[in-house]
Amino acid sequence: MVFAKERIQSALSDNLTIEEVQELVDNFQPYDLALVVNELTRTDKLYLFPKMPVDLAAETLVYLEPEVQYEILGHLEEEQAAPLLIQMSSDEITDMLLAIHPHQAQRLLQLLPEDYRKKINQLMTYPEYTAGSLMTIDYISARAYWNAEHTLQHIRKIGNSAEIVTYIYVTNVRGELVGIASLKEIILATPETRLHEIATTDIISVPAELEQEQVANILSRYDLVALPVVDIQQRLVGIITYDDILEVIEEETTEDFQKLGGSQPLDDEYFKTSNWQLFTKRIVWLLVLFIGGSYTASVLEAYQDQIDKVVVLSFFIPLLIGTGGNTGSQIVTTLVRALGVGEVQFSDIFRVLKKELMTGLLLGVSLGGIAFIRAIFMDVDPTIGYVVALSALSIVIWASIVSAVLPIVLNRLRVDPAVVSGPLITTLVDGTGLIIYFSIAQILLQI
Repeated sequence: MVFAKERIQSALSDNLTIEEVQELVDNFQPYDLALVVNELTRTDKLYLFPKMPVDLAAETLVYLEPEVQYEILGHLEEEQAAPLLIQMSSDEITDMLLAIHPHQAQRLLQLLPEDYRKKINQLMTYPEYTAGSLMTIDYISARAYWNAEHTLQHIRKIGNSAEIVTYIYVTNVRGELVGIASLKEIILATPETRLHEIATTDIISVPAELEQEQVANILSRYDLVALPVVDIQQRLVGIITYDDILEVIEEETTEDFQKLGGSQPLDDEYFKTSNWQLFTKRIVWLLVLFIGGSYTASVLEAYQDQIDKVVVLSFFIPLLIGTGGNTGSQIVTTLVRALGVGEVQFSDIFRVLKKELMTGLLLGVSLGGIAFIRAIFMDVDPTIGYVVALSALSIVIWASIVSAVLPIVLNRLRVDPAVVSGPLITTLVDGTGLIIYFSIAQILLQI
C-alpha cells in the first residue's frame, strides 16, 4: 500500500490528464484506493477525484470517514461534487450527513435535486439503530396494475440508480406493499401480464421502527437478498440490503465481545479511542465487581479455622473457583449469542436449565474425577481427594444453574446480558464456590 501511495502521489505531481488519471486508478479496487486517499493531502484529493470515473469515485468515498467525505465534497466545485453525491446510495448519503456538522450537511443537501433531498431529509428522521436508519430509497417499485412490458420499460429507465434490480416491489395506488416480483418472472411473462398476476403476496417485511439487530436476524433467517421496510400504514418506504446487514452483524458481534468482558462497547476503532475513553468504558463495572468480589475475602476469613486445621485445603482453592468461573463463562457466551439471534426466549428458561444441568452433571463428574486423581498424586489423605472431587462436581453444577438462568432473566428485564453476565457470574461463583467447598470439607473431614 505504501508503494501504491507513492505511485499515485508521483503521478499526481506530473499533472496528469483525465485519461491518464483514469488509467492509473483503474487498477485499484475502491477500498484499496480509499486507503491511499486517506494518506493524500487535501490538494491531492481535490485534484484526484474530479478526474476519476464518477462511479469509482463514489464507491471510494463510501470507504472514507464522514469528515474526509465532506473534506472532498465540500471543497469541490458544485458541478464536480453533485454527480459524486448523487451516485452514492441514499443510506450512505444519510449516514454521512448525520455524522457531520448540520451546517455542512445542509450545504451538501443543496447539491441534490429537490425531490431526492426531501427523501433524504425523511431518512434522517429515523432513530439510530432502527430499520429506518439502515434502509435505502434506491429501489424499484411498480404498480400492481402495470403489465410486464410497462414494468421492463420502467426498470430500464431507473435501474442504474437502484441498489438492486433482482426484485421489483409491487404497490397499490396508496403506496402499500402488496407483492414482490422477481426480475426473472417479469422477463419470462408475456408483455400483457399484469404484475399482480405474477407477484408473490407472501411478503416478509419489517416496520421502520424495528431494532437493527432484529432486522439482521430476520434477513439472515430467511436468506433474503433484501428486506422491504414499511411504515405504520404498510406503505413501502425503503429496502435494506444484505451488505448493510453484514455491517450490522459485525457491529453487534464486536459489541457483544466487548461487553462480555464487563466493558462498555467502544464508540470508535480501538486505536482511535483515547486512554481516557478506555478508562471510562471499563472503570464502572470493574469497581462494581471489585466491591462485589470482596465477599470472597469474607468467605475465606469465615473459614479461616478450617484452613488452619487442614492447610492442604487452601491448595485447591484456585483450581475450584477457576473451574466454576470457566464453566459459567462458557455457558454465558453460548446463551448471550442464542438470545441475540432469537434462538432462546424467556419461555425457554426451564428447557435451558434442564439442558445445562445435564451437561453440567457430565462435566462435573469428569472434572471431579480428574480433581480426585490430582489430589491423590499430591500424596494427601484420600478423604481430601473426595472433598475436592465432590466440590468440583457441586461447583460445576451450581455454576451451570446460575449461568443458565441469569442471562435469560436479565434479558427479560431489558438489561443487556452481555455486559453483565460474564463478570457477574464469575464473581458470584467464586464466593459461593468457596462456601460449597468448605461446607463439604466440614462434613467429610468433621472439622
